[in-house]
Amino acid sequence: MNYRHAFHAGGFADVIKHIVLVRILIYLQEKPAAFRVIDTHAGAGLYDLTSEEARRGGEWLTGIARVMQARFSEAGLALLKPYLDIVRAFNTGPELAAYPGSPLFARALLRPQDRLTACEIEPGARTQLIDALRRDAQARVVDLDGWKALAAFVPPRERRGLVLVDPPFEAKDEFERTAEGFAKAFAKWPSGTYLLWYPAKSRRAADELADRIARALGSARPAAEGLRLEFSVAPQAAGSALASTGLLIVNPPWTLASELKTILTELTKPLGQGGAGRYRLVERI
Repeated sequence: MNYRHAFHAGGFADVIKHIVLVRILIYLQEKPAAFRVIDTHAGAGLYDLTSEEARRGGEWLTGIARVMQARFSEAGLALLKPYLDIVRAFNTGPELAAYPGSPLFARALLRPQDRLTACEIEPGARTQLIDALRRDAQARVVDLDGWKALAAFVPPRERRGLVLVDPPFEAKDEFERTAEGFAKAFAKWPSGTYLLWYPAKSRRAADELADRIARALGSARPAAEGLRLEFSVAPQAAGSALASTGLLIVNPPWTLASELKTILTELTKPLGQGGAGRYRLVERI
C-alpha cells in the first residue's frame, strides 16, 4: 500500500486517528505534570486541500468536510469540539482550505510545560513541517528515521506522554516493523501511552499485528492494557481504495473506551459511503 499523505489528508482515516489523538492529549492535560508527544512519522504538518494532490484524492470531501457539516448530539459534540476547533483554527474563511496533520494537532494541545518531538526524514515534508511549526521552542523537528526514533526517544525526560506511530505503509514489511518497533520501545517505557495506526485492508495482517502487540503487553509486569479500534466506511474489497482504518491504543486513558462508543456511533452516518459506516471496538486486546 502507498499512503502518500497529501492525497489522503482529511480523509476518514485521518478523522478517526486525530479524534483519538485529541482525546488522549486532553486526558494527559488533566494532571499538571509535563508530558511529551513523540510523532515517529510526522509528515508535512499542514495540508492544502486546494492542492492538486488533495483534489486528485478528494478524500477530505467524504471525511472532514462531512464531519464539519454533520449534526451531533450534545454529548457527541462536547467530545468532538476540541478536534473541530483545531481544524477551524487553520481555516479562516467559510470554506475548508487546509487540514492539520498530527504534529499540529499535538502542538495545539501542548501547555507551556509540554513538548513535541516530530520525526520526518523526507526532505520536502520536513521543510514544510519546520515552517508549519514556525521554529517553535516547544516543538522539535528531527531528521531521523521513525523506526530508529521509536526506541531512541523513550522514555522521555517527562516520563509522561504519548508515542504516535503512523507510518506510510509503503513497504511490505511495515506491519512487522510496527510490531517490532513497538516491542522495543515498550520494553524501555511500559508506562507510556502508544497510538499505533494501520490500514485495515488485510484481516490477516491486522490480526497478526494486534496479536503481537497483545503478547508484548502480556509480558509486562503488571500486564498493560490496550484498545483495538477499527472503523469502516464501506466493505473493504480487494484492490480497492482504503475503506477501513485501524488503531491500537496501549495504556489508554480510562475514559477513552466510553468516549469512543459515543463518538464512533455518531460518525457512522456522516462518514459512511453508500450507507452507514460501522466500527469495532475491542476493549482488551
